Amino acid sequence: MKPATTPDILVSLPPGMSRGFASVYPERADSLFVTSDPEGSQLGSGGGTVHLLLEAYRKTGSGKSFLDWLSAGQKCLIHGSGESRRLQSYSSQGKPMIPLPDMPSRKAIPAQPALIDLQIESYSRIARIAPESYRVMVTCGDVHLSFSELIPAFPEADILFVGMLAPPEEAQHHGVMICDASNPSHLLRFLQKPEPETLCSLDSTETFLLDTGVWLFSEKAVLALMGKCGIDPESVRASDLILPKNYDMFSTFGPALGDEPVQNDPDISPLRGAVLALPDSKFYHFGSSSSIIASTAALLAPAEDKRSFANASLNTDGAPILVGSTVAAPLSNDNRHIWIENSFIGSDWSLCHSHIITGIPENSWALSVPASTCLSLLPLQDGSALKFYGFEDAMRGTLAGGVQFMGAPLSDWLSARNLSSSDLSFALETDIYDLPLFPVLHDLVDAGPMVQWLIAKAPETAPHLAEAFINSTRVSARDTLSITNLEALQQSRIGPVQSMLEHSACDPAAWSAHCRAHDLSSLAKLVSCNSLALPPAGIEWKPGEAPSLALGAIHEKMLQDECGFAGQSEAAFSLLRDLIVHEMEISPIAPKRNVMEDQLVWGRSPLRLDLAGGWSDTPPYCLEHGGRVVNLSVDLNGQPPIQVFARINNRKDILLRSIDLGVSETIPSYEALLEPAALGSEFGIARAALALCGFDPRFHTNHSYRTLQKQLDAEFGGGIELSMVCAVPKGSGLGTSSILAATVIGTLNELCGLGLNTKAISQRTLALEQLLTSGGGWQDQIGGITPGVKILKTGPSIAQDAEISWLPGNLFESEYANRTVLLYYTGITRVAHDILGEIVRNMFLNSAPHLSIIDDIAANALYAAEACQKNNLEQLHDAVRRSWRLNQLLDAGTNPPAVQAILDRVGDAIAACKLLGAGGGGYMLIFAKDESAAHHIRDTLNAAPPNKTSRFVDLALSSTGLQVTKS
Repeated sequence: MKPATTPDILVSLPPGMSRGFASVYPERADSLFVTSDPEGSQLGSGGGTVHLLLEAYRKTGSGKSFLDWLSAGQKCLIHGSGESRRLQSYSSQGKPMIPLPDMPSRKAIPAQPALIDLQIESYSRIARIAPESYRVMVTCGDVHLSFSELIPAFPEADILFVGMLAPPEEAQHHGVMICDASNPSHLLRFLQKPEPETLCSLDSTETFLLDTGVWLFSEKAVLALMGKCGIDPESVRASDLILPKNYDMFSTFGPALGDEPVQNDPDISPLRGAVLALPDSKFYHFGSSSSIIASTAALLAPAEDKRSFANASLNTDGAPILVGSTVAAPLSNDNRHIWIENSFIGSDWSLCHSHIITGIPENSWALSVPASTCLSLLPLQDGSALKFYGFEDAMRGTLAGGVQFMGAPLSDWLSARNLSSSDLSFALETDIYDLPLFPVLHDLVDAGPMVQWLIAKAPETAPHLAEAFINSTRVSARDTLSITNLEALQQSRIGPVQSMLEHSACDPAAWSAHCRAHDLSSLAKLVSCNSLALPPAGIEWKPGEAPSLALGAIHEKMLQDECGFAGQSEAAFSLLRDLIVHEMEISPIAPKRNVMEDQLVWGRSPLRLDLAGGWSDTPPYCLEHGGRVVNLSVDLNGQPPIQVFARINNRKDILLRSIDLGVSETIPSYEALLEPAALGSEFGIARAALALCGFDPRFHTNHSYRTLQKQLDAEFGGGIELSMVCAVPKGSGLGTSSILAATVIGTLNELCGLGLNTKAISQRTLALEQLLTSGGGWQDQIGGITPGVKILKTGPSIAQDAEISWLPGNLFESEYANRTVLLYYTGITRVAHDILGEIVRNMFLNSAPHLSIIDDIAANALYAAEACQKNNLEQLHDAVRRSWRLNQLLDAGTNPPAVQAILDRVGDAIAACKLLGAGGGGYMLIFAKDESAAHHIRDTLNAAPPNKTSRFVDLALSSTGLQVTKS
């Protein structure tokens, strides 16, 4: 059982981009490994996969054997180094780097969103929860795959194909997995681009799924693929420069798999193939002019009834898609199927339909762009290459073969301009991709007439333009793969970001919305790498104003801190505290004596064990997105471990006692009650609870009491004595502090007749943690004070009102509890506050990687709840494994070496386990593979405990939650 690590992202891009990636995208360079296929080589999908692995190993595997490097962490490969013949505007940078407009449905929009951001987000979701046995994930660089947040269990195999439902007409363009209809994960055979009739003729025992291009390889499968490419992984060294043989996975590797392989291959056919069907999945293609528009439009306005946008025809309508562009030209409903990126379209331009226009700087051209015409300017070291081509051009074929260009035969385009192939030194048998068609322009100010002449359907006779074109420096589509000045291209895209920052002070509401919606860690990197000017914080919030404005200000302050403005981090945390605590100020209460002279109020609570969803309940994430958690309340060693006693005495103060710590404290005044308590102090929780229960004037409906003594005398006729016992150590991971706080509030609720329900107790506990600056979410207190196993859900709101749905507790009853479900105290403590700060900071920054993991954590709560509902022990194990893995990916310190050492000793006997709470130490929940394995775990750890306080503790599902009674 290895520690979880973030999958390495390996990307292949065109040669120019791969060489200059670090200088073009310095803010992304530290998170990606980028290379390209060797120039002039034809490796195929299999050879390209092996080459990408070898290149990454050569650069990062020094001192390790290839097999050790391969097993050190999962690798996610994104193939994006194709020639992009059908999308010439983005061939030099690679389709993964296609800029995209802001997607309003996304939680963390990058500063400069690109297709690769969507790809990394979706592919990482799969890789994060895939079993450790899958070492490599291979994906396509010109697609985006979206799918349900609830990912089913992964079947074990050597090759796992990720599939989706699709009609036969769409499936014919892709690989297809033929599966057992009664068990769709069972692969029968793999077909490459089958005819629809073949799929329609399947009998009732078979079904099919479209290959999404996502394949997961076990180590055994990786080695088999390397063998087919002529590489011996045992002899590879990091210093070697080896070129794999050409090998195609889709036409040879895939068809050799399954129970009934189409092609028998003694090296491949023995491998086990399986299929993972992603529910509610959609497939967006970005490989052509039409698909980039159709897919982006569908992402901006999702169509629920469509699954694939790979080869779908364009809708007849749809507004132009603008990415970092200014359009002054008039547009109408006839201007459909238009993509304009990083361009200035002046008022003297006339557009039609079916355009891809990119990289056009500010100009005064008078240009009429014919229908189905694409236009791009690519900066070079000297001048700019003007690319122009037809919307549907395949850019493949020869003059002799009648190749199409600008929507007609290339020969027609030449003759319309009185040009001949000999004028331009075009060989008749040369592929159009290698013909020097595109002129290099040096004077863009006066370039309008030349551009118009080149793109016009029926150009005017212009000998001077023809001569200028013939004599110009011209480049081919292939040339632009390596000569485009990508640094200059990216710099030209920075302008809209700087403009947005400059105008932020002019529209605080818009800037607040931007800060709430965008990945501010991405923006901070962009600001730093490009020396952009970040304006000073300008969003202000006062109690009573819209909470959304406060959230915007919180995000802005952390952005400021990330960009080097001192003190803004604490200001952000302080504002979050004010926002949550203010909710209690506008809901004041009036305590009054609710017991007789000799009565004692006794509150006691179990503790909570979190199975899935923890972190999604933490502000500010839950305030903006809601949260979902599955947890259960348990008694330990036959007792509820948290107990609080309260009574009225004849004193004129408040007496606090900690029975387990053997200390006490007297509070004679408001000043003493409200004196800031150090985090972790013996009575900080009790004092904050008293304040929120009306003993702080700002939370009391009547502010007239001048002293605490006057309030106690008027409302209680005496003092209050509060005694507490907490029978678990700090840093236990069982939600102890929050549950103690909720139990104190619940006990005071009865003593003082406050009339608070479970929801109100939970919300005041959330505010209490903010008062103590410990932060934290709502799952601990709700999990402890409510009984049994449950899933807790909240929606986006400042007032987090959890919906509680109880789940069957069969898997934690006596048949399993303390027999195969074990609770082990590691003797290692780590206070949640130490972990919380950095993760909440990343929530403030809307860090896309962190929010994506928390999204998966929240989704896993649904998976765990489904397991409990179905009484499915294997699925519950899988859900707990996912929880533990995701928690480690969110914060590697969740699993410190001392904890991993425990797991290394007994890991083979464990079906699933996780440290409870934020992790790092405390209690570990262990699911043994069976009772014999459980005995082995107990015997091993009892025989040689890791420290003097580690021990097993009996657990019992609580059927009561918080109980408060009077004597």
